[in-house]
Amino acid sequence: MSTARGEQVVIDTSYTTIHTLERQSGKEGRRLRYMQKDGRFSVVFQKAPGDWSLYLMDFFTTLLEIRWSVMLLVFSLSYILSWLLFGLCYWLIAFVHGDIDDTDNEPCVYNVRGFTGAFLFSMETQATIGYGFRGTSVNCIMAIIMVTVQSVFSCFLDTIVIGAVVAKMASARKRAQTVGFSSCAIVNLRDGVLCLSWRLGDFRGNHILDGVVRAQLVRYVKQQQGSIVMSYQDLDIQNRDIVLATPATIIHKLKPGSPLYSLGPDDLMGDNFELVVSFTYTGDSTGMLHQTRTSYTPADILWGQRFKDMLKLGSRHYKVDYSLFNVTTWVSVPQLSAEEQDREKLPAEGHGQLLPPGKRNGHTYQVNRDITVEGMQQTLL
Repeated sequence: MSTARGEQVVIDTSYTTIHTLERQSGKEGRRLRYMQKDGRFSVVFQKAPGDWSLYLMDFFTTLLEIRWSVMLLVFSLSYILSWLLFGLCYWLIAFVHGDIDDTDNEPCVYNVRGFTGAFLFSMETQATIGYGFRGTSVNCIMAIIMVTVQSVFSCFLDTIVIGAVVAKMASARKRAQTVGFSSCAIVNLRDGVLCLSWRLGDFRGNHILDGVVRAQLVRYVKQQQGSIVMSYQDLDIQNRDIVLATPATIIHKLKPGSPLYSLGPDDLMGDNFELVVSFTYTGDSTGMLHQTRTSYTPADILWGQRFKDMLKLGSRHYKVDYSLFNVTTWVSVPQLSAEEQDREKLPAEGHGQLLPPGKRNGHTYQVNRDITVEGMQQTLL
């Protein structure tokens, strides 16, 4: 492209794409994430105070947090072990009463002459099967007391185990999996201001009517002694309260006071921060409090991109195309940080000024400021 002065201007439109690929291949593999994309923290506790006693003191919460395979094992063992325990008690009663060796006297428990019969009677009593073949004698008070104790214990055990299973099935984590963030964050211009933004959407039909978005910048600094110090900085979010009937775009303006105000596309390559975002809301079906979270590393932030439009107006409904939820397209954005942009405001006169020349893949390029700003105005809000 030529200017009015006859100078040749070359615009490197592939800068952002190459820049993103280099960051993803060169940096992501060497950086340990503070939070995984699915919201799990890469943190392991070692020598925590109390060891297993803390888990036993809050046993119900422990049941909710264990895996389903372990939960099934606990569910099965709780009943099998209780049948064995009370079966042993019935066998001891029969042994003391002489029912094992003497088949002529009236037994405490009918048709219980060994441990197998005692175990079957215990299972039938606790499960309230009642086949009618085994039963207690009215003349043996110990057997009657033991049946009463087992009946009360079975009610208590059913309350804990079935309650834990139901609570685990209705866990807030499952609902949180149907609310998601976009796989990447983007940087583009909105009303002439550089903004960092990402998408949030509800994939279920019963929409979330209210929720709060929060974003925090996490950095770790290695000390000379080898220790690591974590720092946390909150990001100011435009429209923090979200009505999630349709997918929403979360926006953080890169203005003075923002931790990202001085970062440009090149600075992202060498930085080690992690953007942790969360959405806390109340489910309309269960009334439970839920939270969905994820994180973005510098490799997940695309400079000079915008999300494709996914909301369309139909004849009777608003139509949302979730196939475009993570799709971005390139837009013209200056390769400068927000601080550099504010410091180098365009003068009132002097059209055709060139930015300082830069290099990319061994080629020198220059960008006309006027052309760049014209492209900036085309960025969708």
